[in-house]
Amino acid sequence: MNTTELSAAQIAAQVAAGAITAENVAGDHWARIEKVEPRLKAFVTLLKEPSLAQARAVDVKRAKGARLGRLAGVPVALKDNILLKGVETTCSSKILKGFRAPYDATVVERLKAEDAVFVGKTNLDEFAMGSSTENSAFFPTANPWDTDRVPGGSSGGSAAAVAAGCCPLALGSDTGGSIRQPAAFCGVVGLKPTYGLVSRYGLIAFASSLDQIGPFTRTVEDAALALAVFAGHDPRDSTSAAEPPARALKGLAGDVKGLRIGLPREYFIAGMDPEVEQSVRAAVELLKSLGATVRELSLPHTKYAVATYYLIAPSEASSNLARFDGIRYGFSQRQAQSLEEVYEASRGEGFGPEVKRRIMLGTYALSSGYYDAYYAKAQRVRTLIARDFAQAFKEVDVVAAPTTPTPPFRFGEKTGDPLAMYLSDIFTIPSNMAGNASLSVPCGLSRSGLPIGLQLIGPAFGEGTILRAARALEAAKPFAKIDEMRPSLAA
Repeated sequence: MNTTELSAAQIAAQVAAGAITAENVAGDHWARIEKVEPRLKAFVTLLKEPSLAQARAVDVKRAKGARLGRLAGVPVALKDNILLKGVETTCSSKILKGFRAPYDATVVERLKAEDAVFVGKTNLDEFAMGSSTENSAFFPTANPWDTDRVPGGSSGGSAAAVAAGCCPLALGSDTGGSIRQPAAFCGVVGLKPTYGLVSRYGLIAFASSLDQIGPFTRTVEDAALALAVFAGHDPRDSTSAAEPPARALKGLAGDVKGLRIGLPREYFIAGMDPEVEQSVRAAVELLKSLGATVRELSLPHTKYAVATYYLIAPSEASSNLARFDGIRYGFSQRQAQSLEEVYEASRGEGFGPEVKRRIMLGTYALSSGYYDAYYAKAQRVRTLIARDFAQAFKEVDVVAAPTTPTPPFRFGEKTGDPLAMYLSDIFTIPSNMAGNASLSVPCGLSRSGLPIGLQLIGPAFGEGTILRAARALEAAKPFAKIDEMRPSLAA
């Protein structure tokens, strides 16, 4: 048995039953990683020996008759902006090169408590700022479906690792679509939980009112399992919701008969790839055939979402990234002659072009005389976007839409035009602005064999409903495996 073909739930169940060992699971996944990683470049840090030691510890625990966790022996990858104690955490930025995490993120603590095995830290757009993983300071990550194309971003390394069979579960962060967009590009499930449902303690901040940690998996069941493990209140995160995770997962079981699905007019726009629209509408029709009802609706302030996001997120980034000054940790240019020059040289050399661009945008929007005209106005528009969703969810249970306007694009196709790159997240940004639950689930392939994602958006703490709809679609229309489409990545 090649355990790289098993889901996280299947691995945990078989390890607990003694049908397979955690060490064998780890060995299979390391063979896969070593085969595909030279072309994929999904990881910035590999943890082979520590992960094998973790796996052996799981097997010893079982041999002693101790209760095993819900993720016993499951290989997990972490986006490299999530702290894993003692392991280098860089955010794929030169300015954090050499920084070792002094503690575990809350999500890591909860994964460890359930006997997960950590195989590595994955590549991302620097400080999670990007939509293609081309902004990594180290190297770009390739899309497993076509290595000439991007995996999406900013969590491209996590999405690619799961899609290629390097691990059945990886964590990412989503500020404006950074889980859902790469999930769509790589043909996997990507869940952005309700803001506050998952602790941000130990996540290196980009935009604190938008960031949220979530899972990448190959099955909807695994996404629900992962969320059940690491969701829940954390007193160390002041924005953590007091709601128990059980509420979010309520309604997960069952079919979609009577489920009310809304199709927003504003998400089916001129310029969208016709193959994307065709696949998304076909997926919605399939859900309708399974008993759901479908109606058109309007989210009128959607057209302002991208502009609003690129005032709010850079403003928060400008504040959050001020801590990286070349003094306390990470890269420092010590040849400077004064403290001010240390700051200027360290940040000038340590940050990449996209990070600098967003810091400057945010600093300008927050500056004296412009705050009310830009940042404050953007926050008022954000409220209108949230109200649109609140009104919609009085009439429907789920909003269905494309995850991305196009299938995955080629390397270099958008790097010369920042606005074109920003528009890759046009359909995902509104959910972050409103704080809603949302996910991307594979719904088809383009004629050239590239994945297309359906986005399902629910109200706050509506994870159970959108996961139920995604699972119904998954059962009715199983998605192709990469190895069936791309023999070059076959194990």
